[in-house]
Amino acid sequence: MKSAIESIAPIEHVTLSRRVHAELCDLLMAGKLYPGEKLSLRKVASLIGVSMMPVREAVTRLVAEDALTVLPNRAVSVPLMTRTKMRELTQVRCEIEGFAAATAALQRSPASVKAIRLLDEQFRKAVKTELPDLDKALRLNKDLHFAIYEAAGLPVLTEIIKGLWLKVGPVINLDLRSAEQRLRSGDAEQYHAQLATAIADQDPTAARAAIVADIATSSQFIQQTGNLPQ
Repeated sequence: MKSAIESIAPIEHVTLSRRVHAELCDLLMAGKLYPGEKLSLRKVASLIGVSMMPVREAVTRLVAEDALTVLPNRAVSVPLMTRTKMRELTQVRCEIEGFAAATAALQRSPASVKAIRLLDEQFRKAVKTELPDLDKALRLNKDLHFAIYEAAGLPVLTEIIKGLWLKVGPVINLDLRSAEQRLRSGDAEQYHAQLATAIADQDPTAARAAIVADIATSSQFIQQTGNLPQ
C-alpha cells in the first residue's frame, strides 16, 4: 500500500521551487540585485533555508525568462543593460503599463483605491524624510505600481508586466546616489500622487498619462547617469 508521505513529497518540492522563484523575482523587480551581479546558488539556498535542488530549478526558470544569465564559466548573474535595450523596454512598458493603469481606473474597487492611496502615502513619507530610506522607497514603488496593475483585474496582463520588471528592476539600483537624487527631485512622488488620484476618480486618460510620465522620466534619468553601455 502506497504511503501518504510519498504523495506529499513532490508537492512540497514544487512549492519550494516556486517559493525560491518568487523570492528571486521580488529581489529583481524591487531593484535589490544589480546588473552584472553574480549569484551564489549555495548562498541563496542557505538564506532561504532550502536545498540546492529548488534553487537550481528556480534559477533555470529565470534564465529561460531572460531575467538571469549563465556566463561561460557557468556562473549565474544578472544580465547587463544597454541603452538600446533600455529604450526598447521603456517604449514597451509605456504602452503595456499605460493600458494597465487606464484599465485599473475603470475597474478598480473601493478596496484597491484604499490600498493604492496608502502605498502612495507610505512612499511619500519614505522619500520626504531628511535621510530618505532608499530600500523602502524602491520596494514601495514596486508595490504601488503592482497594486494598480492588479486593480485592472487582468491576471495575464499582470504576468506580462512582471516579465518586463524582471528585466528593468535591477537597473533601478545601478547608482544609489543617482537613485536618491531622482527621489529627491519629487518627480516620482508627483506622478504617483497623480496616479492615485486618477485611479480614485476613474479617469483612464489621466491614469495612463501619469504612469507613462513616471516610466519615461525614470528611464531618462537612469540613461543620463552614464552607467549603461551602448
